[in-house]
Amino acid sequence: MDKLMIFDLSLLAAFVIFVGLFLYNNRTKLTKEGWLWLYHTSWGLKIIKKIGKKYEKCLKVSSYVSVTLGYFLMAVMIWLFGKIVWIYAFHGDLVKSIKLPPIMPLIPYLPQIFKLDFLPPFYFSYWIIILAVIAITHELFHGIYAAVYKVDTKTTGFGFFPFFFPIFLAAFVNLNEKIMAKKSSFKQRAVLSAGTFANVLTAIVGLILMWGFFSLTFSPVGVVFDDYAYNDVNVSSIESINGLQLEFNGMSPVFGSNDGKMVANGTTYFALKATNAENSIARLYYDAPAIAANLTGPIMKINGETISSLEKLTEELSKYSPGETISITTYEGEEQTKQITLAENPLDSEKAWLGISFLDKTPSGLIGKVSAFTVSYKKPSVYYMPSSDAAKFIYDLLWWLVLISFSVALVNMLPMGIFDGGRFFYLTILTFTKSEKAAEKGFKWMTQLLLFALLVVMFFWAKNLF
Repeated sequence: MDKLMIFDLSLLAAFVIFVGLFLYNNRTKLTKEGWLWLYHTSWGLKIIKKIGKKYEKCLKVSSYVSVTLGYFLMAVMIWLFGKIVWIYAFHGDLVKSIKLPPIMPLIPYLPQIFKLDFLPPFYFSYWIIILAVIAITHELFHGIYAAVYKVDTKTTGFGFFPFFFPIFLAAFVNLNEKIMAKKSSFKQRAVLSAGTFANVLTAIVGLILMWGFFSLTFSPVGVVFDDYAYNDVNVSSIESINGLQLEFNGMSPVFGSNDGKMVANGTTYFALKATNAENSIARLYYDAPAIAANLTGPIMKINGETISSLEKLTEELSKYSPGETISITTYEGEEQTKQITLAENPLDSEKAWLGISFLDKTPSGLIGKVSAFTVSYKKPSVYYMPSSDAAKFIYDLLWWLVLISFSVALVNMLPMGIFDGGRFFYLTILTFTKSEKAAEKGFKWMTQLLLFALLVVMFFWAKNLF
């Protein structure tokens, strides 16, 4: 266990003790609503009124942005919900590989517990900082926009979820609901969407900070390759496996997980990568220098020359001829150097060849394009190293802040009763139909539909888990 984790777990223990003592000492001031214990206070009330009054005109104009953004995020979230149902219902292999429950609270050490290597570590210190930033700004915006439209904020406070041990869950603003209900539909929707608006702004600010911090503290020091070189061949063209001559007579061979060296169309391959039984296609690894040397990790140097981009890698390899031996330094926790003899390129025998491949990372679909934009400050396939452990810690914190802020903004606009999006959806139907009965019916129908979809997802998750 490293020093960072020891400090982080110590902070977690201290926090639990502090919250426990706080709740005990203030037990007479707590009110219970459902499973939550709420601590009411007057913190921030003066700031809410001051900002709402001072920037009233500007905030009224931004209300249109907030409400429009609310509708956009609601539409995106409904589409994402449908996408999740489709994935869990028809892509069991993907569900099995992830194993993470579809509904899971974001708790400290979640990626470490479920071994989600595609996510950076999530420490308790990250959790408490991000939760405070997101919850406070979310509720602060609710209060400020309520002040703009003359809806009183009676109290502010914090909510606690007391199971197992006391956990700070969320901030809240306690609005005067009687006054709120008398306001126009648009004004109510502006107040309701304000929290989501705050989360989106937090994500944007976090993204800008993340980009700037990354450029100042990270340096390109290597190239990450995705796989070894491979080729797709018809199985009927495979002449031998481990020296054993094959005759097909219209039949296709059955491959194992590790088939040794193969010869197809006069070319030697190292092993099977994958097969497509429907098209009788075998994807075979070339018998390349990289796979023979078991080359792994980012390529940092070639003969002492730093490789900081794909262009630099191509430039350096072009200096050598087939048959020449070069020194390649890679990094996996520490630098490792191997002597590798370059081979002839299968497509051009005059060029030296290492035998690594790079996947096409052109983004597709809405999610892919958005994800690509958020990391557009990084060059494709380039390995970056932080200037220090502290730089890595801060960058991952900003990364989580952006991800969680945007996630909360999306989830909060689900048209269900427990979210701001539920009341937002109800008011929208009421605006168009002018009928409270129709609005209530539509709201209940949508909530039940989403709950049913959630049950479907949970069913297929459980089914694919075993």
